[in-house]
This record gives sequence, structure tokens and C-alpha cells, in this order.
Amino acid sequence: MSHKAAKVTVTGVVLATALGVMLYTTLGESMQYYKYVDEVMAAPQTWQGKKMQVHGYVVTESIERKRDALEYKFDVQRNGQVLTAYFTGAAPDAFFQPGAEVVMTGHLTDRGFVATDMSAKCPSKYEVKPPTPGAAATSPE
Repeated sequence: MSHKAAKVTVTGVVLATALGVMLYTTLGESMQYYKYVDEVMAAPQTWQGKKMQVHGYVVTESIERKRDALEYKFDVQRNGQVLTAYFTGAAPDAFFQPGAEVVMTGHLTDRGFVATDMSAKCPSKYEVKPPTPGAAATSPE
């Protein structure tokens, strides 16, 4: 191998290593998993302590709110698997509807999922409404 080829190879390896380290340190802290309740409950020890988002359906009868505080304890389920969750803060309005679909951000502990953020999905917002009788049909041009 010539001297010039060796320099190019060493430079390429150094640059690739530097880029890899930068990506890992930059993205490493913000990376999080997105899992459904049943996926988490299949192997909870695997997910403990990791930052993640968990998607499931609120068991409405399970919602408990601490008196005079915005602290909630509730169960979230999917496919027969149930996960107890804890959240402090203003809950989304759709949270209190039967079977509300939620996505929580937080981490799994021995006692359940501790959510730092929670959003409720609102499927009715995106459903196609039937046309009203007597309305003129228009076609896009």
C-alpha cells in the first residue's frame, strides 16, 4: 500500500469514528423506545429504567386522582395485558372517556410506568362524516 493510500485510509477511519461518536452522544440521550402495553408486559425487566413511550387504552374504572392534586394512578391495557401508570400534571380531556387511547412518555419502574408526559388520541376527530342530505356534491378541479 502506498503512503498516500495509507493516509487516506487512516483519515477515513478517524472521520468515521468521530462521526459515530458524535451521533451516539447527540442521539443517545434523546433516543426512546415506542412500545405497546402488551409488548412491555411480555418482558418488563427488559424495559425497566429505559426512557420510552407506551401506547395503550385507559381502563376507565381504574382512574384514581389524589385529592387536591393533579396526581393520577390508572391502568392501561392492550390485548389483555395491563400496566399500572402514574402521571402528575393536567390530563388531556379525552383521558376521561371510556377506553381512551393514550401515549405516555416516561420510564418503567418496579411499581409501574411513571409518565412525565401523556397525550390522548382522539379518533373521532379524524373520522369521515357522512354527507348531509340535500348538500350539493362538488368535485375538485
